[in-house]
Amino acid sequence: MSFEFISKLPTPADIRRQFPLSEELTAKKRARDQEVRDILSGNSDRFLVIVGPCSADNEDSVCDYVSRLVKIQEDTRDKLLIVPRVYTNKPRTTGEGYKGILHQPNPEKAPDLFEGLLAIRKLHMRVLRETGLSAADEMLYPENYRYLSDLLSYVAVGARSVENQQHRLTVSGMDVGAGMKNPTSGDFSVMLNSVLAAQHGHTFIFRGWEVHTDGNPYAHTILRGAVNKHGQSQPNYHYEDLRLLCDMYGKRDLKNPACIVDANHSNSNKLYKEQIRIVKEVLHSRTHSLDIRNLVKGVMIESYIEPGSQKVGGHIYGCSITDPCLGWEESKQLIYDIADLV
Repeated sequence: MSFEFISKLPTPADIRRQFPLSEELTAKKRARDQEVRDILSGNSDRFLVIVGPCSADNEDSVCDYVSRLVKIQEDTRDKLLIVPRVYTNKPRTTGEGYKGILHQPNPEKAPDLFEGLLAIRKLHMRVLRETGLSAADEMLYPENYRYLSDLLSYVAVGARSVENQQHRLTVSGMDVGAGMKNPTSGDFSVMLNSVLAAQHGHTFIFRGWEVHTDGNPYAHTILRGAVNKHGQSQPNYHYEDLRLLCDMYGKRDLKNPACIVDANHSNSNKLYKEQIRIVKEVLHSRTHSLDIRNLVKGVMIESYIEPGSQKVGGHIYGCSITDPCLGWEESKQLIYDIADLV
């Protein structure tokens, strides 16, 4: 057993020189960063809606999807900030299956990491250029963050990564909103410990360098449900869960207490249509407690053009090849409903 070293990949600096971001797009992205920070810090009472496909598997359909969000953002600007999910790498529970456009720019062909690095950069640049909406992505591999760090306005750390030291340290060097999900066990204290670590400065090794970070005051929690010892999904979006998280935040010295509720994954048991009910319950809980209202700053929704999911090779345009998603019409109505309810 051994590693087979296939090819030396370009550094983030190489890729960014090859595909530079214009000053105009850089300014748009920075303005969006500040809008996210203002919500997480409580300086804005707008509500964050992070919405989009489970995985960004096709450049054209993803850009088509995000373009449809533009009018909704214009209509709801006073109440909502919409951040499209453009997730370019996908964690797999068993290690098998499609791992995202980073690994396979063409899901039906063999992995090609060099082409994948180019593909994720081009995709995020196209989304920002065509829509003006900078996006969210999941930081599955901390060492890859800087390939996209000048493009992302929001970063999520997944349930399987949130206990990892390198993920926590890397978030401590970001200046954008970064959500730390509860682990699959559901332990809130692990999630809050990750936020605490990310909000502090550190010195560590990153891509062959000794680096120092100042800490990220906009690191916060994401509730995504849990899995018990029998493998059964356990939701954690109910009023009592939010109340408990408020109390636990109150016992810790953390900056900018904030929570995003992920309406899919173990919260919905991957029954994607349940996201509509779950989001509305969360919004209802906010009306019953000022503490919960001040803590819950947004929701995360998995949504694409066509509802449900398909297998790789299904060739249904705009239909997820990973977890099932809400379709466009349901998603559009839900976002407008959120604007009416916040």
